[in-house]
Amino acid sequence: MRSRLTHYDQAGAVRMVDVSDKPATRRTARARALVRLPRRVLAALPSNPKGNPLEIARIAGIAGAKRTAELIPMCHPLLLTHVEVQTTVRNGGVEIISEVATTGPTGVEMEALTAAAVAALTIYDMTKALDKSIRISDLYLLEKTGGKSGTYRRAR
Repeated sequence: MRSRLTHYDQAGAVRMVDVSDKPATRRTARARALVRLPRRVLAALPSNPKGNPLEIARIAGIAGAKRTAELIPMCHPLLLTHVEVQTTVRNGGVEIISEVATTGPTGVEMEALTAAAVAALTIYDMTKALDKSIRISDLYLLEKTGGKSGTYRRAR
């Protein structure tokens, strides 16, 4: 583990890390989120009058990944080469898995996390009229590859 965080300068002021000298390498990240829905809300997903919440969430997650640098102040704008968001109905909710890739000087962990979070928020938005107790949980990084720190895989 590093002794200091790179988003702070010597005086402790926040800064954007200079990645201009870092080599462009292939970098990927996968993230997960869970939207916990009551049974009756899960059952109503296919007939939602606003449209298919899972498909709309998938598209919103992709758009969210592409806008991460606008939302997280110290993130670098990246040219994303791949964004995929999958939504799967599970017992008690919807699991969201996002996958993001780039060839660049910095990783895409924040883009993957943002994609999963935005998709989860979209499901909430699309179903909140049915139940306000919907809960978003378990937002975390599953894995990342590339860069100086190499591969990380979350222990199950």
